[in-house]
Amino acid sequence: MMKRRNLLAGGAALAAGGAVYAFADSRLTMPMTDAKSRTALRFPPLIDTVNTGKFLVTAQSDTTSFFPGHPAETIGFNQAYLGPVVRMKKGSLRPTVENNLAWPVSSHWHGLLVPGEHDGGPHLAIETGGVWSPDMEIAQEPCTAFFHTHIHGRTARDVYSGLAGVLHVVDGLDRDRGLPESYAVDDLTLLLQDRRFSQDGKLLYANSMMDIMHGMTGETIVVNGQVGAVAAVPKAVVRLRLINGSNARIYSLFSSDDRPIHLIATDGGYLPAPVQLETLRLGPGERAEILVDFSDGNGMSLMSGGDPNAGMGGMMGKARGLLDDITGSRQFEVLPFRVDERLAASVTRIPDAIGGNQPDLRTAEISKVRNFSLDMGMGGGMMGSGGMGRGMMSGMAINGQLFDMSAINERVRLGDTEKWVVSTSMLAHPFHIHGVSFQVFSENGREPRPESLGWKDTVVVDSQTELLVHFTKPASEETPFMYHCHILEHEDAGMMGQFTVS
Repeated sequence: MMKRRNLLAGGAALAAGGAVYAFADSRLTMPMTDAKSRTALRFPPLIDTVNTGKFLVTAQSDTTSFFPGHPAETIGFNQAYLGPVVRMKKGSLRPTVENNLAWPVSSHWHGLLVPGEHDGGPHLAIETGGVWSPDMEIAQEPCTAFFHTHIHGRTARDVYSGLAGVLHVVDGLDRDRGLPESYAVDDLTLLLQDRRFSQDGKLLYANSMMDIMHGMTGETIVVNGQVGAVAAVPKAVVRLRLINGSNARIYSLFSSDDRPIHLIATDGGYLPAPVQLETLRLGPGERAEILVDFSDGNGMSLMSGGDPNAGMGGMMGKARGLLDDITGSRQFEVLPFRVDERLAASVTRIPDAIGGNQPDLRTAEISKVRNFSLDMGMGGGMMGSGGMGRGMMSGMAINGQLFDMSAINERVRLGDTEKWVVSTSMLAHPFHIHGVSFQVFSENGREPRPESLGWKDTVVVDSQTELLVHFTKPASEETPFMYHCHILEHEDAGMMGQFTVS
């Protein structure tokens, strides 16, 4: 069998090198340079609430130079672009979210199990100059979660411009699990995005109908808000917390030198034991934690295959994706790693077990089966609004219905477990449900992929996926939970519904 490394230009040299990105180049792969000459990857500021149970984030605007000397207008939480990592534990939590922008924002706690009134969805808008400070209670297992604005009609643009951050739920027991736990040393948070830039380094957002139909993708990879950086790691086992913060791109991640990656956690927390993988699929809104062993002292690059949705209508993209798996023609570098032996080496072996609570919903009583069709019809209203918004993409819907803020689509009983059957006939859609954890029962009639194991809140649906959904948090008609495609342009265009839990 042909190895991936043999398909990569530069072969072993790629482990020490990386892409040099141009502003408007149409390719993700570029000529290689030595990793030593590249800027060191920075990590988001850490806000630790373990002792205080409180934190403040402020939505603000500023400029960011993704390329030296070329400032771009951006927004972020507490900084010019993106936001902090917020560490929290079980118990009371009081976030304060301020809005210093000239339009409404919200802060959706993507992956936190909280009631609808604390979820931060589109019904909980914070107006200009406003403050939102809910009294929350965290009662879930350790995990990596995500927070971002969620105002209907502008979620995609504002997240693309930078209004997103990361959450770590912790319990202080990672050392006992044999896991790396030193922030920004051997426990690395990596927020992956792709962006499009003009010739003068400005961020470009969707400017064509195809950008909305497919979802906004870019030709430049940005990690933690940086372009062309390299991550330093100790000569040891390193933990990578991967968050897909792209608007639409689906990554198929693998190592440049064929070393295994070990999956230890999905959206909702730890697996019982590490799962060795060659490739990890990660859709928008999904998170995964992996262990990579650098104890041999050699660096490598985290790579990705092409987006399976690329191509008109997705069908061409899926056919091309199969070809690319064989030829490697669309593989690109996400982030290079170099070993720095000055960094403390705390973990030197992959643990045999982690002790995560594997879902056991297959034996639960199923109270109801619901079917959801993710629709991309191209009806006569496509150009009705004269722009790229709701009128243009009136075919974006779930079960034939465009999202309506005033309409409750589903009503669920608190404490029930239901089977949700989600299907699509065009494109692969990352399907996200607010306020719940679910188990993937099957994918296209088969057992779930490894990255779909454990507790999930987002999953890539490429034909039909069956979910077992357990409802433990209430949501009222005033502040319902959402379910939607996490290709953010699809969500804004109407591929979203809402439900109550009572």
